[in-house]
Amino acid sequence: MDAMDAFAMGMLTRGNELMVFDWDEAAKLIKESGVKEASAGLCEDWEWTAGEIFTNGKPNMSDYTFLASTWAIPQIEIEGKRIDCYKMELEVPDWDAKTKWPESALKLLV
Repeated sequence: MDAMDAFAMGMLTRGNELMVFDWDEAAKLIKESGVKEASAGLCEDWEWTAGEIFTNGKPNMSDYTFLASTWAIPQIEIEGKRIDCYKMELEVPDWDAKTKWPESALKLLV
């Protein structure tokens, strides 16, 4: 999707509740799969929003990601497979597009 289409979708869905990346679910999926690498992004806008979230078996705190949207579905990618991975904003009021590995998710990786 190009930038203009993404902008238009954002305008059309303005006021809708955000879908926010589910860091706790991501941690569970990573731990269950035993992978050393994982990325996350928004399904319909992956090329502009995605980045590595788990690198060399550790949470990656520095890579760019944008993981909340009113229209594009947050996903995790593990071993080439993308999985919807989100909660609605009202379920996680302290999380937003800038949230990166909250303490609750880090505890699940141990």
